[in-house]
Amino acid sequence: MADLDMRLARGGAAVRAADVLLRSVGGRAVLLRVPAPGVAGDASGELGLAVPGFEDMELAPVVYRRVRARVGTKATRWELLVSATAVRGLVGSLGYSAASVLFATAYGVLVDGVLMEVESATESELGGVPYVYRLVLRVPAAVAI
Repeated sequence: MADLDMRLARGGAAVRAADVLLRSVGGRAVLLRVPAPGVAGDASGELGLAVPGFEDMELAPVVYRRVRARVGTKATRWELLVSATAVRGLVGSLGYSAASVLFATAYGVLVDGVLMEVESATESELGGVPYVYRLVLRVPAAVAI
């Protein structure tokens, strides 16, 4: 039991350290665009006639930077390092079962007015506690040209 308590304490320290680091290296805020909850009993939504709605939820602190291009590719990709504290708050408030589900259902990330697709999402953890999430974002082709 003491070993578990020690791992959780180290995980909590890693979360606090990551938050401080993300803020100190230019932490900023971006918006995660997620589907809006459906309205119960709305026949037009059930028939597919309603326009789907979206909500923009703030993620902060984050660090946004360019990812080095892979050999043979020209696609511009960006990396977003996100505080686990911010992600945990969104997962809980929106009723998702896990951060991976949140990022998989997200429509994209809005950065400086540009909506980018989430290509992949991974987490770094210490003692079983995630302290930072890494999202790889892809710029839409229309913007990249």
